[in-house]
Amino acid sequence: MSTKFQNKYRIESTRLQNWDYRWDGAYFITICTKNRDHYFGKIINGKMVLSNIGVLANVFWHEIKNHTKNVKLGEFVVMPDHIHGVLILKGNKIENEIENHGSTDNMIEALHATPLSYYQKPAINEQKNKTMANISPKSNSISTIIRSYKSAVTKHANRLGFDFAWQPRFYDHIIRDKKSFETISRYIINNPTNWGKDKIRDND
Repeated sequence: MSTKFQNKYRIESTRLQNWDYRWDGAYFITICTKNRDHYFGKIINGKMVLSNIGVLANVFWHEIKNHTKNVKLGEFVVMPDHIHGVLILKGNKIENEIENHGSTDNMIEALHATPLSYYQKPAINEQKNKTMANISPKSNSISTIIRSYKSAVTKHANRLGFDFAWQPRFYDHIIRDKKSFETISRYIINNPTNWGKDKIRDND
């Protein structure tokens, strides 16, 4: 299976419109190193052997739950030039701004009703304010969580004297149902074994 899971990764600048990435849900995340350099270690006999930077990438991912509210960690793996992980947001009290952002199972289903203001045409200034709010960093959003994670790994790697850099963007896939959640979880677990078949090194 290609690391572009079902060809549905999205980059930060082209994220799903009308979706608030603070909403309860399960998100499949992929972050690559700059130029796909093998900073994190190497695969030996189907198992990932972490470098010092790989250890940092592993440790700080598991620290996310200690620094972010209402987040649980699903499966996670560090690969030579990228990481895969599942972040599960649950308990954020965010009002939906669209009528329905997609049914899932109970684990990732949104619980809030659409506000009346959604059906009212905003004035120009109101629309501008809304647009600016939408593109501004939001606390406890997927983007904010990933930005903090990437920053922590980079900061500590540099402090220890290691040359390291991420790609500027990351990839996300909103997991819609239990079957997809299980399929993606298996994919992450099996990623080291399937390293020879991994196309992420050939796709940007």
